[in-house]
Amino acid sequence: MNNRPVVIGIGAIQQKGNLKDLDEALILMEQATQKAIKDSTNVNIKNHLDEISVPKGFWKYRDPGKWIAKRNDFKNVKTSVSKIGVLQQNLLNAACNKILNGEINASLILGGESRYKMLRSQIENQKYIATELNTNPDNYIKAADDLTLKEEERELGSMAVGYYAILESAFRASSKKELKDHNRDIANLYSSFSQLASDNDAGWIDKPIEASLIEQQSKKNPLQAYPYNKYHCTSWNVNQSCAIIICSESLADKLDIPISKRVYPLASSETNHMIPTLQRPDLINPIGMKLAANFILDICKENKLKVDDYDLYSCFPVAVQMFAKSLGLNSNSQMTITGGMPFAGGPLNSYVLHSTVKLISRIRERKNGLGIITGVSGMMTKQSYALWSKNPDISFTHKDFTDNAKHLEKPVEISNQQKGEGRIIGYTIIKKDDLSKAIMFLSTTNDEKRKLITSSDESIIKLMEKKEWVGKKVYFEKNQLI
Repeated sequence: MNNRPVVIGIGAIQQKGNLKDLDEALILMEQATQKAIKDSTNVNIKNHLDEISVPKGFWKYRDPGKWIAKRNDFKNVKTSVSKIGVLQQNLLNAACNKILNGEINASLILGGESRYKMLRSQIENQKYIATELNTNPDNYIKAADDLTLKEEERELGSMAVGYYAILESAFRASSKKELKDHNRDIANLYSSFSQLASDNDAGWIDKPIEASLIEQQSKKNPLQAYPYNKYHCTSWNVNQSCAIIICSESLADKLDIPISKRVYPLASSETNHMIPTLQRPDLINPIGMKLAANFILDICKENKLKVDDYDLYSCFPVAVQMFAKSLGLNSNSQMTITGGMPFAGGPLNSYVLHSTVKLISRIRERKNGLGIITGVSGMMTKQSYALWSKNPDISFTHKDFTDNAKHLEKPVEISNQQKGEGRIIGYTIIKKDDLSKAIMFLSTTNDEKRKLITSSDESIIKLMEKKEWVGKKVYFEKNQLI
C-alpha cells in the first residue's frame, strides 16, 4: 500500500528547574519538532510536510504551527488548531485518513505546555513572558456542542474533577464495594502508576508515592472532590512537549527511512456523541464507548493480534477503570506505560500525543509488538481507541461511532419538579473556604427525569464519606436535600 500511513519521527521534551532553565510552550513545541525531524533520520522530510496540527493548550498563541513552519523553513504547510473538546486522537485519525486517501503526503502533529514555567514565575516573583502570535491558523476545529449544562456549572464549575468524582461514585456502587475498600483500591492503582512514572525518564515525578499518602487527605494532598484528592488528579503544571511525524509508506521509502523507525497505526475508533453528564442514561456505560472498544477488540480477535501494552487515559481513576472494563482488562493488567497523568504529567490537551510517542518508542525498542492507546475529551464525554504495531499486519481502518451512538443513546430530560423524591445515581463532596457541600445527581421517582440537588448539612456529608449513598432514595425541595 503506497498510501499506508506510518510514523517515522517522534520527539519529546521535558524541562525542570528554575525559571531561567525553562522555555515557554512555543519553544518546547519547536524543540520537539526538530527532535522528531532528526529522529526520522532524513531532514528532507520537512520539505514534504503538508500540514501541522496542534491541539489547543493553556497558552494564548493563535497559531504556533505557522511560527514553527516559518522558523524551520517548511514550505506551503496548512495549519490547524483543535480547541478543547476535540479528541486528541482525532488529529492522528484525520492525518491517517488524508494520507490513505492521497490528500497529503505527511503530517506533523504536536502539542505542549509550559504551566510549570508559569508556576515558577509566581514562586520566584517574576513575570511570565510569552511570545505573542496573533495570526490565525488556516483552520480552527472545535466541538459542536457544549460539554456541560448550566445546572452542572452552577454547582460543579467548569473544572473536570467534580464531574469525574460523581462518575467514580457510580462506578464504585456498580462494583458493590464498600467505600473504604474502593478508596484503598484506587489509591493502590495510582501508587503503582507513580512507581512507573518515577522510573520513566519522561515522567514528571522522581519518586513513587505510597498508596496511603494518595488515599489520605493532607496539606500536600488536599481534597478536590470526594473521593479525589490532589494525587488522584491529572497534573497540568509541567513543561512538556511532543511531536509526531506521520507520512505515507511510499514517502518513507523515497526518503529511505529505516525500517527500525517505522511504526504503523492499524486501527482507530472514536465516539463524539456529546451528552452532558447529568443527562446520560447510564453514567458509566456509554454506548459509543462500548461500540468503539468492541471495534478494536474484534479487529484483534479476527486477525489474531495480541496486545502487549496499554496506556489508558488517566486524568482521574474512573477513566482508567471504565477503559479497563471496556477492554476486558483485570486489576492485574498493566494499564499505563507512562505512569499516568498525575505522575508522568498531564499536559492540558496533548497527553494522548505523549502516550503515543511513548508507545512508539517502546515498540521500536522491542522491534515487535502491539499497543493500545485510549483518549478522552470533556467529562468522559468522548472516547477514542488506537491500535499500533511494529508491523503493517493489516491495512489501517478507522471508524467514528458518533452517529451510531446518537441513534441508540438519547439524553434524559431534566426534571422541573420543585419538590419530590428521587434515587441518587452519583454524588461527590467539595469543600471551599472550609465549607462543605454535597452534590447529587438524581433520577426522579415520578417521571424518571434528572435532577441536581445539593446539601450543606455536615451530618449528611459525614455519612456520605462513610457509607454508600448511590442508590439511596432521598427527598428534595427547591434543589436542596431535605
